[in-house]
Amino acid sequence: MSSYDTTTVEQLKARLDAGEKLHLIDVREDDEVAYGMIDGAVHIPMGQIPERLADIPKDEEVIFICRSGNRSGRVCEYLAAQGFGKTVNMLGGMLAWDNL
Repeated sequence: MSSYDTTTVEQLKARLDAGEKLHLIDVREDDEVAYGMIDGAVHIPMGQIPERLADIPKDEEVIFICRSGNRSGRVCEYLAAQGFGKTVNMLGGMLAWDNL
């Protein structure tokens, strides 16, 4: 069993469309986010996560996004091990989001 939750792109879009204020963090590299990010997402490349823990809400739900869902899943695992309470991985990443 994983130490984090997951969401589908459809679930996330429905929540955003409903006007929910969500913490979204895109962990892709600079050249990847140049092609576009989900509105409202904050860009923190995966390699910078350890030194930017203070920029990540610890006791609120935070949804992590990457290209396919693999890197964001690893970030969720890492943060759960650091005591972050509600980390959520967007399954399928931006590849799935772009196909909505």
